[in-house]
Amino acid sequence: MGYRIQDVISYLEQLAPPAYQESYDNATLICGDRSAEVKGILCTLDCTEAVVDEAIRLGANLIVAHHPIVFKGLKSLTGKNYVERTVIKAIKNDVAIYAIHTNLDHVSMGVNKRICDRLGLSHTKILQPKKQILNKLVFFVPVKDKDKVLEAVFSAGAGQIGEYKDCSFQVEGMGTYTPSENANPHLGQRGVPQFEKEVRVEVILPAFQSNRIISEMKKAHPYEEVAYYLSALENENQEIGAGMIGTLDNPMGELDFLDHLKEKMNLKILKHTALKNKPVKKVAVCGGAGIFLLSDAKRSGADVFITSDVKYHEFFDTEGQLVLCDIGHYESEIFTKELLGELLSQNFPNIALYLTKVVTNPTSYR
Repeated sequence: MGYRIQDVISYLEQLAPPAYQESYDNATLICGDRSAEVKGILCTLDCTEAVVDEAIRLGANLIVAHHPIVFKGLKSLTGKNYVERTVIKAIKNDVAIYAIHTNLDHVSMGVNKRICDRLGLSHTKILQPKKQILNKLVFFVPVKDKDKVLEAVFSAGAGQIGEYKDCSFQVEGMGTYTPSENANPHLGQRGVPQFEKEVRVEVILPAFQSNRIISEMKKAHPYEEVAYYLSALENENQEIGAGMIGTLDNPMGELDFLDHLKEKMNLKILKHTALKNKPVKKVAVCGGAGIFLLSDAKRSGADVFITSDVKYHEFFDTEGQLVLCDIGHYESEIFTKELLGELLSQNFPNIALYLTKVVTNPTSYR
């Protein structure tokens, strides 16, 4: 028996958890049977009728797309527009469509890192880290059982802070309790006050993983009733968020950098604000529509901010503090299909894997 569609989805959602997508997004399995065996995977930026036709010709029954073909709820499936026709064709031909969108934008190895890599940027970091996606778990455990319980919570996903893993704060103290007559105490006797040396342990964890981590903590814990606290944090998660900023190892002149940008991103044309006549060292990027990050790019000291879908009056908002480049939505994200292909090939080497040859860019230039 080979891999199931759910196996591929589970792998992708470990890399880019759906909990990190924006509220308006629809990063999920759009259509298809999760239990179906994977015969082939086609990676694409957009899913259109032509892409579904390509998947059928190739014998691929799973399309992994960056942009969801369905953003809003469908009230009918009559083929009256390209969205409905695409979904109908996929369903009729047993082709599943999975979208991995803003959650892939928001992880440190995702869409924006691919842009940074193509431009040769180093020392990259998230431009606008997300808040309110971390929790703190505090629990108490006997000294002799501490390592066993810590191993369980770390294995479940707690204690990761940037490039550091297995992070915790620990302090020893005296725990006291009196088991009732109906209790089944691991330490002590019913009705007798118990004094036990315990460790107070604090760990940070992704909020969406809280239930699983607490469950694993309880399984490993020796006590019948575990004392613990879970609280939400306002801290920014430096590994999750919008946009990315990095540096060029060797600064470039502005015109040289614009030529470099066109070459590395395969651009026919780009729009930009007035040049500032100074070297380019720090570069901020955001695949897709990222003008909402302009203030962050300016605060970060970026010399250039690269994104797309910039409106006329938004170019004025640079206030001359940096060079703003609009390279086009499709052009800024087209290399996402390569990223998806590389990630999937590393984990599913025996599955036929394809990158679409269909050009889904809805705009043309002359």
